Amino acid sequence: MSFSDGVRSGMAGLAVLMLAACGQSGPATVEAPAEPAPVETPVPEPAAFAPTAADFKCIRDMHAVRGFYVDNLLGYLEETVAVAESETGGVYPPGSVVQLVPGEVMVKRQPGFNAATKDWEFFELDVTAEGAAIRVRGADEVVNQFGGNCLACHEKAKPEFDLICEQTHGCDPIPLTPVMVKAIQNTDPRCAPVENLPADQLEALAALQAFREATTAN
Repeated sequence: MSFSDGVRSGMAGLAVLMLAACGQSGPATVEAPAEPAPVETPVPEPAAFAPTAADFKCIRDMHAVRGFYVDNLLGYLEETVAVAESETGGVYPPGSVVQLVPGEVMVKRQPGFNAATKDWEFFELDVTAEGAAIRVRGADEVVNQFGGNCLACHEKAKPEFDLICEQTHGCDPIPLTPVMVKAIQNTDPRCAPVENLPADQLEALAALQAFREATTAN
């Protein structure tokens, strides 16, 4: 908007307030703008389904949203992406897959799967060039690679974000820097190799390996 446009817009707003004030004896009141509502993505209620290891593919083949990836096992990718990209949150449709790193994944199951997890199922995976194997899966019993309970972390997300954690969603921080996360994503063994990883990602992987070794030693 140009400076002159801004002046005209401001004058128009002032005129509206003056007209409102002239029509009443008390001071003019201006209603605050309504807060943006979370995204709604209604889809048909699916039959019960159970994800298998074959459903989990190269993380970089999924749809990238900021620093994480999403997919949908039931064909509702557009609806999943709409919620993921929303700044005001929303409820993910059944079949949604949300993944930050190759070895951990969340899948939105059919309605009624588990009220405590808002129907999310958590997975810990072992990933190799041959594919993924499910090490552990479930609702409130899954623990991540750093010893944290998945639900205990994700349930701290603000209600409008449907248990999905990002830096501004209210969850506790994880011990991974953005560079570490990108390096882990770029070295998913199920994906085609990324040639010539940047130096900062190589350094991040070395630091992460040292952290894991220290954690194991303790």
